[in-house]
Amino acid sequence: MNYRNKFYRKLLSVAASAALLTSIAVPAVSANMKGMKPGKPFELTIMHTNDTHAHLDSVAKRIAAINQVREENANTLLLDAGDVFSGTLYFNEFQGLADLEFMNLAGYDAMTFGNHEFDKGTATLADFVKGAEFPFVSANVNFENDENMSMLANSEFSSEANDGEVYSGVVKEVNGEKIGIFGLTTAETVDISSPGEGVEFEDYIDEAKEAVKAFEEQGVNKIIALTHIGLNDGGGDNDLTLAEEVEGIDVIVGGHTHVKLTEPVFIEAGKEPTVIVQANEYGKFLGTLDVKFNKNGRVIEYAGELLDVKNFEDDEVTAQILNEKYKPAVDEMKNTVIGNTTVDLIGGNPAARTGETNLGNLITDGMLAKAKTINPDTVIAVQNGGGIRTSVNAGDITMAKVLEVMPFGNSLAIMQLTGAEIKEALEHSVKDAPTASGGFLQVSGLKFTYDSSLPAGQRVQSVEVKEDGVNYVSLDSNKTYAVATNTFTAKGGDGYEVFGKAYNEGRVSEPGFVDWEIFTEYVNQQENNTVSPVVEGRIVDVTN
Repeated sequence: MNYRNKFYRKLLSVAASAALLTSIAVPAVSANMKGMKPGKPFELTIMHTNDTHAHLDSVAKRIAAINQVREENANTLLLDAGDVFSGTLYFNEFQGLADLEFMNLAGYDAMTFGNHEFDKGTATLADFVKGAEFPFVSANVNFENDENMSMLANSEFSSEANDGEVYSGVVKEVNGEKIGIFGLTTAETVDISSPGEGVEFEDYIDEAKEAVKAFEEQGVNKIIALTHIGLNDGGGDNDLTLAEEVEGIDVIVGGHTHVKLTEPVFIEAGKEPTVIVQANEYGKFLGTLDVKFNKNGRVIEYAGELLDVKNFEDDEVTAQILNEKYKPAVDEMKNTVIGNTTVDLIGGNPAARTGETNLGNLITDGMLAKAKTINPDTVIAVQNGGGIRTSVNAGDITMAKVLEVMPFGNSLAIMQLTGAEIKEALEHSVKDAPTASGGFLQVSGLKFTYDSSLPAGQRVQSVEVKEDGVNYVSLDSNKTYAVATNTFTAKGGDGYEVFGKAYNEGRVSEPGFVDWEIFTEYVNQQENNTVSPVVEGRIVDVTN
């Protein structure tokens, strides 16, 4: 069965508006291209993944989708935009090598590094790279002074790249046509991961310009940037800026921000257009981009689609490897005791959706502690109560129970918000009280009172913040605060338009650590891995 609904967009020179890009599903531009020089166009199908984060339970379906797309299209590339590492017990147990076996089986053509590829240092990364049956591309990451990666990396833009090595870029020949692919990784990696002192991150705009120049000098006019910098990330580098400032990039295959781009973003800021794609997260989708180039390498038509892997039957070979070689060990890990609680940890519905709970306090305290290691100025953490799915009985805390409490794998985000915006968010949090709401916020680093008898939007009575981490002071409406939350909420989930606005304005950084990992790490940091959280008056309804 053909699951793809190919519909080409013909391109006219149209400037992309900022308003258009605030939508997650960005509509493509449709028109006829004028003045195109004659010549047979070249059609290429790019399959792409990003931010899979060791979610291997669906990998047999992903490979089935890949195989089908290859059967239906003569000219294909398969690319990954980084963050294969970290996120599930498959990574904890196999350190990326389980993912790598399936990537080799799928026949990836190239991958760039995400920030999480550096979570365990470069020794673990080097083992991953060495075992790959494809090259890596990374134009702005300098491994020259790193003892583990220096022998695997060079600065070439190679047309004869070796598998298991790192290049600034590679030239892939597809049906006689040369395609240049270079990679970029967010410079935030230094602060949000563990690359080590020997790894340097260079300016992504400068390196992208050098990459385009290097390819053009080799006569390559079809250029793909494989990036892990985010579509519109607030961390200092992103795909929108890249497309606007660097001439000559035809396609950007992106990652890092986990955006579900149901249609590509089209940017034309210079002489030639750039098409940007990103395929959400966790291997839920196989991204596809059908693109036509004219003889000068200009994109003249495109059709982008995300294939939901749930619609595919398992590839039998892949499923057998997963079920026999990897899944048993992961199932056993779920029985691991990660700590102990002396009290029942209260979550679930309605408790976490109607008022402060000790589990909400524990989760947000852990979130705040982790955020401070990334941005020491972070003073507040908030967690939507709907993301705390159940309670935990006193006694041993198992990994399986942690995953039951936080089953969505939401990752960390750090927002820059004014005091006025924080108060607006708290008003939204309690608008339905005392009725249960998934958007009810559990908090750390602040406390507030509200009156549920008053009209929605006028309920919050007082807000205080632990600016120094110890003492509460009144929230300043005009001051900007660093606030940790999860990416679901940061992007406007549960109706938090005030957060969504900050996200769309580039005021949110996404270091990407997963909630259950943050929680487990925080419990492990406590004396004897034991916790005893209490309700301490962080959220008070004055009508009670």
